[in-house]
Amino acid sequence: MIAVIADDITGAAEMAGIAHRLGLRVQLAMWPRAVSDCDVLVVATDTRSMHEAEAVAETRRVAEALGEIPGVDGVFKKTDSALRGHVVAELSALLPLTRYSRALYIPANPSKGRIIRDGVYYIAGTPLHETDFSFDPEFPAYSSSLRERLTGCGEHGVMYADAKDDADICSAVAGAGDDTLLAGAADLFTAYLRSKFPCRETSAEGFRLDLDDCLIVCGSTQSRPIDCGVPTEYMPTAVYDEAVSPDGWIAGLASAYASRHAMIIAVRDRHRTGKGIAVYLRDTMARCVSELVSVHCPGDLVIEGGATAFAILSRLGWNSFTITQEIAPGVIRMRSEDSGTYVTMKPGSYPWGGLF
Repeated sequence: MIAVIADDITGAAEMAGIAHRLGLRVQLAMWPRAVSDCDVLVVATDTRSMHEAEAVAETRRVAEALGEIPGVDGVFKKTDSALRGHVVAELSALLPLTRYSRALYIPANPSKGRIIRDGVYYIAGTPLHETDFSFDPEFPAYSSSLRERLTGCGEHGVMYADAKDDADICSAVAGAGDDTLLAGAADLFTAYLRSKFPCRETSAEGFRLDLDDCLIVCGSTQSRPIDCGVPTEYMPTAVYDEAVSPDGWIAGLASAYASRHAMIIAVRDRHRTGKGIAVYLRDTMARCVSELVSVHCPGDLVIEGGATAFAILSRLGWNSFTITQEIAPGVIRMRSEDSGTYVTMKPGSYPWGGLF
């Protein structure tokens, strides 16, 4: 069994969706647990949203817990495809607790126009720091150079490599020895699974939401307006700025949701950056969703943004999921084993893939 340690939950769902598409048996959990009849166990952490010391400690705890589970014979470290997170620190902490002596980090996703050429990261031909990732509240892209972004890379056995196309990805996987821990994003993971299992790939499955019974939460700075006929309730600027308590806004949403069981909640402002606003936004959105779910548990809960999704599901106490559909790359629908609600998630920077 392959274990995946993901630094956010939408990335975890994306990895689980890839395994599902390749015909493999997969489970997603918020903490390592023994599973039967499983090829891939994906563990969703929230280390990307933690301070570095907390992220390192959590990575160690997860690795130690995986070491107690029988049948785990390989580990893949899922990271953000746009250089966010505590990548080098987490990999450096992970290596001594595994059988691997070095790590190869390739965050590129050539299939989505995200490449690394001469150590510089590009999205659709644009250097990363010239894209909307420069507005990220926790990890703003101040540079597109991996050397500048990945302080400490090259030490403790952690290396990175260029990847301009799928051939580069496949070559990296083929050239990695048994002592190499692979870390990166979707394209690298896909190639890794194909090297480990006899896969039977299926097409992404189209799906239409029941727009009369859904709660849609857009918690990413990369979010774009959704035009699907469901009313959008934006966080007021005064609440965003913490000038007023969110209690009144949440109470108003709960009252509206009691009478119409379809709503989009979104954040429109993005003029603040830093850890403080990021934590405040995800905690406020989690409070809001918890209140709405107590009024009416939706048939479908749709969440955009990994930190927001982790905060929401943790507050709801929904910890284990069965993948049901890969609607599009990165857009994954799964059933909560705790509530029976279907949860669809995606990273904030990915398109919805025709969901709306």
